[in-house]
Amino acid sequence: FHVLFAKVHKPFKEVIDVSSGDPHRAGMKPVSFVRQVLAVCLYPELLTDQSFPLDVRLRAQRLLEACDGGSVGSYTASSGLLHVRQSIAEFITKRDAGVPSCAKNVFISSGSQKALMIIVRLLASGEGEIQTGVLTPMPCPHTLPTLLDEGEVALVPYRLVEEQGWAIDLDELHRAVTTARGRCQPRAIYISNPGNPTGHVQTRESIEEVIRFAAAEGLLLFVDEVYQDSMIGLDREFISYKRVLFEMGKEYAETVELVSSHSLSCACIAECGQRAGYMEIVNMDPEVMHFVDTMLCTDISTPVTGQLALDLMLNPPKPGDPSYDTYTQETLLTWTTLSQNAQRALELLSDLPGISCQPAMGGIYLYPRLHLPSEFTQLAKLVLQKVSIHPSIRVMGGWSLSQLTEGEGRGHPGQITSLSQGYTLRQTITLTFTPTDNLESPVNISMFLDCGRKLENPEKTHTCTGRTCKLHAERST
Repeated sequence: FHVLFAKVHKPFKEVIDVSSGDPHRAGMKPVSFVRQVLAVCLYPELLTDQSFPLDVRLRAQRLLEACDGGSVGSYTASSGLLHVRQSIAEFITKRDAGVPSCAKNVFISSGSQKALMIIVRLLASGEGEIQTGVLTPMPCPHTLPTLLDEGEVALVPYRLVEEQGWAIDLDELHRAVTTARGRCQPRAIYISNPGNPTGHVQTRESIEEVIRFAAAEGLLLFVDEVYQDSMIGLDREFISYKRVLFEMGKEYAETVELVSSHSLSCACIAECGQRAGYMEIVNMDPEVMHFVDTMLCTDISTPVTGQLALDLMLNPPKPGDPSYDTYTQETLLTWTTLSQNAQRALELLSDLPGISCQPAMGGIYLYPRLHLPSEFTQLAKLVLQKVSIHPSIRVMGGWSLSQLTEGEGRGHPGQITSLSQGYTLRQTITLTFTPTDNLESPVNISMFLDCGRKLENPEKTHTCTGRTCKLHAERST
């Protein structure tokens, strides 16, 4: 243990920080078609520049015509450009094998987190009423507990089954909703599919079970489907919740409230800094839908370039277009890099003593378990007690030791939990889009650690999103 603190030579030269989940930051190149169209939209004089492919200039012209004043510098409707919302609806209809989508049910926001916050505020109970609860998977995205806390909504945890590839267990859902009643009123269930941070992808049968459960309990379904384009498991395909819902018949298709989201932060385009995403709302009262639009007005409008990038992501070049071959090659390279990195990271983790990890089927994360002997945790606690500095100690050029918490077995990222087989530490590993050559020697894996903290109210969960909670691990091949 003392070696972690020692100023000794490390067996690596570089740490690639991918803790933010930002592929471009990690070295992924932007998609040429997207950047070219945006460049022409930002500087319309390029519309006559023959060095740009014809389909790039034609798409830029159409997008500029959709903007007020023909400029990306103008405001848009709070729910987004109608042209882009129509493109989103067409994409959803095609993706879901003809299940209809309507632009009036699509709302563009400055990222999927903004969309989720709006829904959380809609669900939040009024003053003096019993607190609203949202069923939340454990593990879950590291920002979600804080977002629910800010919205004054109770987090109702349900545990995913690691041994079954992080599957959703119906009995666990019933347990969670039953035990929550009395201290809060469960009104929604949050789903991440493909999973963040677990990398799992639900089967059709699993989705049907969750939909039936939501219908029986009167819960709104909020489904984060941001990583739907990053399927890396060969034995599983992505199926949207909306498609399954509508294929289950009118009993469910016309009654279950569903909000599904997607974002530019997805794997293949990964224009995280453009800050744009969308949500489609199904079976919600029209007056509530109007309130959603009103709440979006507080942000004026989503950045216009982000909205245009959404259109380009969902309606890419088609066969025969001048940009098609380049676009296909670039996105295929991204997918191949992600798949190779996922396999390489899994193999590396599997070779390490005391670590187990489920393979990722989609998304950009692995979620390994580090089995810690009780002696280690006791020694770490002793060290923390003796040092008179902040409880988050940075060592080994990036490792952090955070407050050690004997949790309740929820498996929250970075939380040490006391289980029957001993102590475990959870870490989220981002499958970087760094070119594979950079991962050959030595292997660089960046881990993002959320520090767990036991609160006075044990039913609430805290996550630290500060940059002191980075954790890197390097191992030479």
